[in-house]
Amino acid sequence: MVTSIFFFVLLFTTVLSRTTPDNASRTKILDVSSSIQKTYNPFSLDSSLNSLKHEENQISSSLLSFQLHSRVAVRGTSHKDYNSLMLARLERDSARAKSLQTRVDLVVQGIGKSDLKPMETEFREIQAEEIEGPIISGTSQGSGEYFSRIGIGHPPSQVYMVLDTGSDVNWVQCSPCADCYQQADPIFEPASSSTFSPLTCETQQCKSLDVSECRNDTCLYEVSYGDGSYTVGDFVTESITFAGSSSVENVAIGCGHNNEGLFVGAAGLLGLGGGALSFPSQINASSFSYCLVDRDSDSTSTLEFGGATPPNAVTAPIIKNSKLETFYYVDLTGISVAGNMLSVNPSDFEIADNGDGGVIVDSGTAVTRLKTDVYNTLRDEFVKGMRHLPSTNGVALFDTCYDLKSMKSVEVPTVSFHFSNGNELALPAKNYLIPVDSSSTFCFAFAPSSSSLSIIGNVQQQGTRVSFDLVNSLIGFSSNQC
Repeated sequence: MVTSIFFFVLLFTTVLSRTTPDNASRTKILDVSSSIQKTYNPFSLDSSLNSLKHEENQISSSLLSFQLHSRVAVRGTSHKDYNSLMLARLERDSARAKSLQTRVDLVVQGIGKSDLKPMETEFREIQAEEIEGPIISGTSQGSGEYFSRIGIGHPPSQVYMVLDTGSDVNWVQCSPCADCYQQADPIFEPASSSTFSPLTCETQQCKSLDVSECRNDTCLYEVSYGDGSYTVGDFVTESITFAGSSSVENVAIGCGHNNEGLFVGAAGLLGLGGGALSFPSQINASSFSYCLVDRDSDSTSTLEFGGATPPNAVTAPIIKNSKLETFYYVDLTGISVAGNMLSVNPSDFEIADNGDGGVIVDSGTAVTRLKTDVYNTLRDEFVKGMRHLPSTNGVALFDTCYDLKSMKSVEVPTVSFHFSNGNELALPAKNYLIPVDSSSTFCFAFAPSSSSLSIIGNVQQQGTRVSFDLVNSLIGFSSNQC
């Protein structure tokens, strides 16, 4: 009898040890109170540029470094409540997604390099070492969500730049301006820099541009972003300095004299894409990583070049699109909700022979976009696991929302990405059920897309260090490594 009882207890304990972790992985706990509290933060942050600059100067000079900031930390916000702030973000995000899809459409249509097109505003002629640097969230201005402070030229002029894994060409607004939008810092003055050097038309950098023109043997560039934003100017080389660190010389950048669009606040853009003109490519970086801080806080993180992928990272293969080298495509094979794999066609995540489709990891898009059929399947499975919570009306591009008033925390189904190497990335609950106002309305932060391109956005990346191992073609995701 005693032996039987012992055997039963042993069997029960063994079964429990095998099933408990599996059951635990099916759900996540969302801290509702903490999330709601953050909706008040954008309206109380000290967004003084001087305080940010002082903070950045404390970075160790032993590394070439970038500090990353949320956009709201740079300039605060003019919105009166969180709902209007969120709606503005979603509107910008829709423009961003459209911009990326336009880029893919041009590739699919076989439209390649071309000469400069006339603009609405007249154009006036006028071995990587280990690098690290600070990241800010850029939510209150009209451009990307995350900024870094960078020195341009010698002596360096400090400016805020948008960080963008979906772009290659680096550029900054330059004097004289035929048309420049408002930025937080003075316009860069080429005449004040001893390292400013125009590129000739025969240089490899000029030939690598998608859109260029030659005038008086000077290389001119144009970059259009599909949402109406553009920059046009001289293509030059300059030195790039990171706060508290050394410089990188002879980096090809655009000196923009005509600039328009969703870049208000930032002085320009640092391209982190996979093309030949991107910053990582120009410094021959073997790797880089970033961690995107909470967009509603004034906390900072870093963009690092040359470091190793953290040992605890969930890795996924980077796959190449032979038609488009800029984007970082990840080999996603499936999505699960509460441990159940969605019944979707694997081809929904694949790159077609003409360059269409695929799944990219993008720092500039906020909300993850999925093909409509895939999104509908994901949403319906998620809704099944949320029956115990009160639903409410949709908000903007979000069609699945919940009223979590008077709740301190809730249990929600786990959403996970699955990759071709067998690894699974289980997202934190706060990265897919997010507040859209200060009244406890939370929405499922995925969206459908009529295009074939899927995008893993920065809401899903928030609080995770994303590492790009360019030598081994791997992306790593490390939670709480900011």
